[in-house]
Amino acid sequence: MASEVDHSRRRLLRGAAMTIVAARLGGLASADAGAGDPTPRTAGARRSFGPLKQIDAGVLNVGYAEAGPRDGPAVILLHGWPYDIHSYVDVAPLLASAGHRVIVPFLRGYGTTRFRSSETFRNGQQSAVALDVIALMDALEIRTAILAGFDWGARTADIVAALWPERCRALVAVSGYLITSLDANLEPLPPAAELGWWYQYYFVTERGRAGYERYRRDFNKLIWRNASPRWAFDDATYDRTAAAFDNPDHVAIVIHNYRWRLSLAKGEARYDELERKLFARPVITVPTITIASDFDGAAADGAAYARMYVGRHSHRILEGIGHNVPQEAPEAFANAVLDVGAR
Repeated sequence: MASEVDHSRRRLLRGAAMTIVAARLGGLASADAGAGDPTPRTAGARRSFGPLKQIDAGVLNVGYAEAGPRDGPAVILLHGWPYDIHSYVDVAPLLASAGHRVIVPFLRGYGTTRFRSSETFRNGQQSAVALDVIALMDALEIRTAILAGFDWGARTADIVAALWPERCRALVAVSGYLITSLDANLEPLPPAAELGWWYQYYFVTERGRAGYERYRRDFNKLIWRNASPRWAFDDATYDRTAAAFDNPDHVAIVIHNYRWRLSLAKGEARYDELERKLFARPVITVPTITIASDFDGAAADGAAYARMYVGRHSHRILEGIGHNVPQEAPEAFANAVLDVGAR
Protein backbone atom coordinates (compact mmCIF):
# COMPACT_ATOMS: atom_id res chain seq x y z
CA MET A 1 0.00 0.00 0.00
CA ALA A 2 2.79 2.45 0.90
CA SER A 3 4.40 1.74 -2.47
CA GLU A 4 1.12 2.39 -4.28
CA VAL A 5 0.65 5.68 -2.44
CA ASP A 6 4.22 6.71 -3.22
CA HIS A 7 3.79 5.94 -6.91
CA SER A 8 0.49 7.85 -7.00
CA ARG A 9 2.15 10.84 -5.36
CA ARG A 10 4.99 10.71 -7.86
CA ARG A 11 2.54 10.64 -10.76
CA LEU A 12 0.63 13.58 -9.30
CA LEU A 13 3.78 15.64 -8.73
CA ARG A 14 5.12 14.71 -12.12
CA GLY A 15 1.91 15.77 -13.83
CA ALA A 16 1.91 19.10 -12.02
CA ALA A 17 5.56 19.70 -12.83
CA MET A 18 5.11 18.88 -16.49
CA THR A 19 2.14 21.25 -16.70
CA ILE A 20 4.07 24.10 -15.07
CA VAL A 21 7.13 23.61 -17.26
CA ALA A 22 5.02 23.31 -20.40
CA ALA A 23 3.44 26.65 -19.57
CA ARG A 24 6.86 28.21 -19.01
CA LEU A 25 8.08 26.85 -22.33
CA GLY A 26 5.19 28.53 -24.10
CA GLY A 27 2.45 25.93 -24.07
CA LEU A 28 4.30 22.85 -25.28
CA ALA A 29 1.98 20.02 -26.22
CA SER A 30 2.09 17.11 -23.80
CA ALA A 31 3.28 13.76 -25.13
CA ASP A 32 1.29 10.57 -24.86
CA ALA A 33 2.61 8.13 -22.27
CA GLY A 34 2.82 5.48 -24.96
CA ALA A 35 3.22 5.65 -28.72
CA GLY A 36 2.48 9.02 -30.26
CA ASP A 37 2.71 11.30 -33.27
CA PRO A 38 4.31 14.46 -31.88
CA THR A 39 4.84 17.43 -34.13
CA PRO A 40 8.54 17.88 -34.99
CA ARG A 41 10.13 20.74 -33.03
CA THR A 42 10.94 23.77 -35.17
CA ALA A 43 12.06 26.28 -32.53
CA GLY A 44 15.55 27.74 -32.69
CA ALA A 45 18.27 28.08 -30.10
CA ARG A 46 16.33 30.06 -27.51
CA ARG A 47 17.16 27.97 -24.46
CA SER A 48 20.53 27.30 -22.84
CA PHE A 49 21.91 25.33 -19.93
CA GLY A 50 23.67 28.28 -18.35
CA PRO A 51 27.21 27.89 -16.98
CA LEU A 52 28.67 24.43 -17.50
CA LYS A 53 30.67 22.49 -14.93
CA GLN A 54 33.93 20.53 -15.20
CA ILE A 55 35.14 17.57 -13.19
CA ASP A 56 38.04 15.11 -13.39
CA ALA A 57 36.66 11.65 -14.05
CA GLY A 58 38.93 8.79 -15.09
CA VAL A 59 41.04 9.75 -18.09
CA LEU A 60 38.88 12.81 -18.80
CA ASN A 61 38.08 16.23 -17.47
CA VAL A 62 34.37 16.13 -18.28
CA GLY A 63 32.27 19.13 -19.18
CA TYR A 64 28.63 18.77 -18.21
CA ALA A 65 25.39 20.59 -17.56
CA GLU A 66 23.47 20.02 -14.35
CA ALA A 67 19.89 20.86 -13.41
CA GLY A 68 17.51 20.05 -10.58
CA PRO A 69 18.01 19.34 -6.88
CA ARG A 70 21.33 17.75 -5.92
CA ASP A 71 19.53 15.31 -3.62
CA GLY A 72 17.05 14.22 -6.28
CA PRO A 73 17.20 10.84 -8.01
CA ALA A 74 19.88 11.10 -10.69
CA VAL A 75 19.28 10.99 -14.43
CA ILE A 76 22.21 10.94 -16.86
CA LEU A 77 21.39 11.95 -20.43
CA LEU A 78 23.83 10.84 -23.14
CA HIS A 79 24.08 12.35 -26.61
CA GLY A 80 25.28 10.77 -29.83
CA TRP A 81 27.12 11.68 -33.03
CA PRO A 82 26.98 14.27 -34.49
CA TYR A 83 25.11 15.96 -31.66
CA ASP A 84 25.92 17.30 -28.21
CA ILE A 85 24.36 18.13 -24.84
CA HIS A 86 21.87 20.53 -26.45
CA SER A 87 19.87 17.55 -27.65
CA TYR A 88 18.57 17.65 -24.07
CA VAL A 89 18.19 21.38 -23.57
CA ASP A 90 14.38 21.07 -23.43
CA VAL A 91 14.31 17.66 -21.70
CA ALA A 92 16.45 18.65 -18.72
CA PRO A 93 14.10 21.29 -17.26
CA LEU A 94 11.15 18.90 -17.50
CA LEU A 95 13.02 16.28 -15.48
CA ALA A 96 14.48 18.82 -13.06
CA SER A 97 11.04 20.24 -12.31
CA ALA A 98 9.86 16.71 -11.52
CA GLY A 99 12.55 16.52 -8.81
CA HIS A 100 15.42 14.80 -10.64
CA ARG A 101 19.08 15.69 -10.53
CA VAL A 102 19.91 15.84 -14.23
CA ILE A 103 23.46 15.40 -15.55
CA VAL A 104 24.17 15.97 -19.25
CA PRO A 105 27.85 15.35 -20.11
CA PHE A 106 29.78 15.98 -23.28
CA LEU A 107 31.14 12.64 -24.48
CA ARG A 108 34.86 12.29 -25.11
CA GLY A 109 35.76 14.37 -28.14
CA TYR A 110 32.93 16.88 -27.74
CA GLY A 111 32.52 20.33 -26.25
CA THR A 112 34.52 21.14 -23.14
CA THR A 113 35.43 17.53 -22.30
CA ARG A 114 39.20 17.02 -22.52
CA PHE A 115 41.67 14.21 -21.99
CA ARG A 116 43.71 14.79 -18.88
CA SER A 117 46.89 13.53 -20.55
CA SER A 118 48.22 14.14 -24.05
CA GLU A 119 49.55 10.57 -23.91
CA THR A 120 46.12 8.90 -23.66
CA PHE A 121 45.08 7.11 -26.84
CA ARG A 122 42.10 8.83 -28.46
CA ASN A 123 39.91 5.77 -28.36
CA GLY A 124 36.31 5.72 -29.60
CA GLN A 125 35.51 2.06 -28.88
CA GLN A 126 32.31 1.33 -27.05
CA SER A 127 33.67 0.02 -23.74
CA ALA A 128 35.94 3.03 -23.27
CA VAL A 129 33.03 5.43 -23.67
CA ALA A 130 30.91 3.39 -21.26
CA LEU A 131 33.64 3.46 -18.64
CA ASP A 132 33.68 7.25 -18.99
CA VAL A 133 30.12 7.24 -17.64
CA ILE A 134 31.05 5.02 -14.70
CA ALA A 135 34.00 7.30 -13.91
CA LEU A 136 31.76 10.35 -14.07
CA MET A 137 29.24 8.77 -11.72
CA ASP A 138 32.05 7.94 -9.30
CA ALA A 139 33.42 11.48 -9.47
CA LEU A 140 29.97 12.94 -8.78
CA GLU A 141 29.31 10.35 -6.05
CA ILE A 142 26.25 9.03 -7.89
CA ARG A 143 25.78 5.40 -6.97
CA THR A 144 22.88 4.68 -9.32
CA ALA A 145 21.03 6.64 -11.98
CA ILE A 146 18.48 6.40 -14.73
CA LEU A 147 20.45 6.38 -17.98
CA ALA A 148 18.88 7.63 -21.20
CA GLY A 149 20.33 8.23 -24.62
CA PHE A 150 20.24 7.97 -28.39
CA ASP A 151 22.83 6.96 -30.99
CA TRP A 152 26.23 6.62 -29.21
CA GLY A 153 24.40 7.61 -26.04
CA ALA A 154 21.91 4.74 -26.30
CA ARG A 155 24.72 2.29 -27.02
CA THR A 156 26.62 3.57 -23.99
CA ALA A 157 23.56 3.41 -21.74
CA ASP A 158 22.84 -0.13 -22.95
CA ILE A 159 26.38 -1.17 -22.06
CA VAL A 160 26.27 0.27 -18.55
CA ALA A 161 22.90 -1.41 -17.97
CA ALA A 162 24.20 -4.74 -19.28
CA LEU A 163 27.58 -4.85 -17.52
CA TRP A 164 26.93 -2.78 -14.40
CA PRO A 165 23.20 -3.12 -13.66
CA GLU A 166 23.79 -2.05 -10.06
CA ARG A 167 24.71 1.41 -11.40
CA CYS A 168 21.69 1.72 -13.70
CA ARG A 169 18.34 2.11 -11.96
CA ALA A 170 16.43 2.16 -15.26
CA LEU A 171 17.09 2.74 -18.94
CA VAL A 172 15.64 4.67 -21.89
CA ALA A 173 17.24 3.67 -25.18
CA VAL A 174 16.36 5.18 -28.55
CA SER A 175 16.65 2.56 -31.31
CA GLY A 176 16.95 -0.17 -28.68
CA TYR A 177 19.85 -2.58 -28.28
CA LEU A 178 22.87 -0.99 -29.98
CA ILE A 179 25.75 -2.88 -28.37
CA THR A 180 28.31 -3.55 -31.09
CA SER A 181 29.52 -6.98 -32.18
CA LEU A 182 32.56 -6.74 -34.42
CA ASP A 183 31.82 -10.15 -35.96
CA ALA A 184 28.26 -9.12 -36.78
CA ASN A 185 29.51 -5.87 -38.30
CA LEU A 186 31.56 -7.85 -40.82
CA GLU A 187 28.38 -9.30 -42.31
CA PRO A 188 27.17 -7.43 -45.41
CA LEU A 189 23.78 -5.75 -45.43
CA PRO A 190 21.36 -5.32 -48.35
CA PRO A 191 22.43 -2.45 -50.62
CA ALA A 192 19.74 -0.02 -49.42
CA ALA A 193 20.86 -0.54 -45.83
CA GLU A 194 24.53 -0.16 -46.72
CA LEU A 195 23.72 3.15 -48.41
CA GLY A 196 22.64 4.53 -45.04
CA TRP A 197 26.12 3.81 -43.68
CA TRP A 198 27.92 5.64 -46.49
CA TYR A 199 29.87 7.83 -44.08
CA GLN A 200 31.54 4.97 -42.24
CA TYR A 201 33.13 3.81 -45.52
CA TYR A 202 34.25 7.38 -46.18
CA PHE A 203 35.78 7.53 -42.73
CA VAL A 204 37.97 4.46 -43.25
CA THR A 205 39.95 6.33 -45.92
CA GLU A 206 42.53 9.01 -45.26
CA ARG A 207 40.61 11.19 -47.73
CA GLY A 208 37.59 10.76 -45.46
CA ARG A 209 39.53 11.70 -42.36
CA ALA A 210 40.89 14.81 -44.05
CA GLY A 211 37.45 15.66 -45.39
CA TYR A 212 35.86 15.38 -41.98
CA GLU A 213 38.63 17.47 -40.45
CA ARG A 214 38.14 20.21 -43.03
CA TYR A 215 34.37 20.15 -43.45
CA ARG A 216 33.11 18.79 -40.15
CA ARG A 217 30.41 21.44 -39.70
CA ASP A 218 29.03 21.03 -43.23
CA PHE A 219 29.36 17.25 -42.94
CA ASN A 220 27.44 17.01 -39.69
CA LYS A 221 24.73 19.39 -40.86
CA LEU A 222 24.15 17.01 -43.77
CA ILE A 223 23.85 14.11 -41.32
CA TRP A 224 21.29 16.08 -39.28
CA ARG A 225 19.18 16.69 -42.39
CA ASN A 226 19.37 13.10 -43.61
CA ALA A 227 18.67 11.59 -40.19
CA SER A 228 15.78 13.96 -39.36
CA PRO A 229 14.23 15.05 -42.67
CA ARG A 230 11.08 16.50 -41.05
CA TRP A 231 12.89 18.48 -38.34
CA ALA A 232 12.97 22.13 -39.39
CA PHE A 233 15.93 23.19 -37.26
CA ASP A 234 17.37 26.63 -37.92
CA ASP A 235 20.98 27.75 -38.24
CA ALA A 236 21.13 29.01 -34.66
CA THR A 237 20.09 25.60 -33.33
CA TYR A 238 22.70 23.83 -35.41
CA ASP A 239 25.49 26.32 -34.70
CA ARG A 240 24.91 26.01 -30.94
CA THR A 241 25.74 22.30 -31.19
CA ALA A 242 28.36 22.60 -33.93
CA ALA A 243 30.64 24.47 -31.55
CA ALA A 244 31.09 21.13 -29.73
CA PHE A 245 32.79 19.70 -32.84
CA ASP A 246 35.67 22.15 -32.42
CA ASN A 247 36.98 19.95 -29.61
CA PRO A 248 40.63 19.12 -30.46
CA ASP A 249 39.99 15.38 -30.12
CA HIS A 250 36.68 15.26 -31.98
CA VAL A 251 37.93 14.02 -35.34
CA ALA A 252 40.23 11.41 -33.81
CA ILE A 253 37.42 9.97 -31.63
CA VAL A 254 34.86 9.86 -34.45
CA ILE A 255 37.25 8.30 -36.98
CA HIS A 256 38.49 5.71 -34.50
CA ASN A 257 34.95 4.76 -33.51
CA TYR A 258 33.87 3.97 -37.06
CA ARG A 259 37.11 2.29 -38.08
CA TRP A 260 37.00 0.16 -34.93
CA ARG A 261 33.40 -0.86 -35.69
CA LEU A 262 34.60 -2.31 -39.00
CA SER A 263 37.64 -4.02 -37.44
CA LEU A 264 39.95 -1.65 -39.34
CA ALA A 265 41.41 -0.04 -36.22
CA LYS A 266 42.49 -1.72 -33.01
CA GLY A 267 41.13 -0.96 -29.59
CA GLU A 268 43.16 -1.10 -26.40
CA ALA A 269 44.07 -4.38 -24.76
CA ARG A 270 42.86 -3.20 -21.37
CA TYR A 271 39.29 -3.22 -22.71
CA ASP A 272 39.48 -6.69 -24.28
CA GLU A 273 37.68 -8.52 -21.49
CA LEU A 274 34.81 -6.04 -21.48
CA GLU A 275 34.52 -6.28 -25.25
CA ARG A 276 34.37 -10.08 -25.10
CA LYS A 277 31.43 -9.77 -22.73
CA LEU A 278 29.72 -7.31 -25.03
CA PHE A 279 30.31 -9.39 -28.15
CA ALA A 280 28.41 -12.19 -26.39
CA ARG A 281 25.31 -9.94 -26.46
CA PRO A 282 24.48 -9.74 -22.75
CA VAL A 283 20.82 -9.27 -21.88
CA ILE A 284 19.62 -6.20 -20.00
CA THR A 285 17.74 -6.82 -16.77
CA VAL A 286 16.91 -3.29 -15.57
CA PRO A 287 13.52 -1.66 -16.27
CA THR A 288 13.66 -0.29 -19.79
CA ILE A 289 11.66 1.76 -22.24
CA THR A 290 12.88 1.61 -25.83
CA ILE A 291 11.88 4.28 -28.32
CA ALA A 292 11.74 4.05 -32.09
CA SER A 293 11.15 6.79 -34.63
CA ASP A 294 10.94 7.18 -38.39
CA PHE A 295 14.75 6.88 -38.45
CA ASP A 296 14.43 3.20 -37.51
CA GLY A 297 12.39 2.35 -40.61
CA ALA A 298 11.26 -1.27 -40.80
CA ALA A 299 12.86 -1.98 -37.40
CA ALA A 300 10.62 0.54 -35.62
CA ASP A 301 8.46 -2.19 -34.04
CA GLY A 302 11.43 -3.20 -31.87
CA ALA A 303 10.88 -6.91 -32.49
CA ALA A 304 14.50 -7.45 -33.50
CA TYR A 305 15.82 -6.57 -30.04
CA ALA A 306 12.88 -7.05 -27.67
CA ARG A 307 14.31 -10.35 -26.38
CA MET A 308 17.45 -8.56 -25.18
CA TYR A 309 15.48 -6.76 -22.47
CA VAL A 310 14.50 -9.41 -19.96
CA GLY A 311 13.39 -7.09 -17.16
CA ARG A 312 10.30 -4.88 -17.31
CA HIS A 313 10.27 -3.55 -20.84
CA SER A 314 7.95 -1.51 -23.02
CA HIS A 315 8.40 -0.04 -26.47
CA ARG A 316 7.21 3.27 -27.91
CA ILE A 317 7.07 4.45 -31.51
CA LEU A 318 7.18 8.16 -32.37
CA GLU A 319 5.90 8.88 -35.86
CA GLY A 320 7.13 11.92 -37.73
CA ILE A 321 10.30 12.14 -35.62
CA GLY A 322 13.85 11.56 -36.84
CA HIS A 323 16.99 10.36 -35.11
CA ASN A 324 17.50 13.19 -32.60
CA VAL A 325 14.49 12.14 -30.55
CA PRO A 326 15.09 14.19 -27.36
CA GLN A 327 15.48 17.44 -29.26
CA GLU A 328 12.72 16.78 -31.77
CA ALA A 329 10.24 15.39 -29.23
CA PRO A 330 11.41 16.50 -25.76
CA GLU A 331 8.10 15.94 -23.97
CA ALA A 332 7.81 12.37 -25.26
CA PHE A 333 11.41 11.65 -24.27
CA ALA A 334 11.00 13.19 -20.82
CA ASN A 335 7.81 11.21 -20.28
CA ALA A 336 9.67 8.00 -21.04
CA VAL A 337 12.34 8.84 -18.45
CA LEU A 338 9.75 9.72 -15.81
CA ASP A 339 7.66 6.64 -16.55
CA VAL A 340 10.56 4.18 -16.44
CA GLY A 341 11.77 5.69 -13.18
CA ALA A 342 8.34 5.46 -11.54
CA ARG A 343 8.11 1.69 -11.90
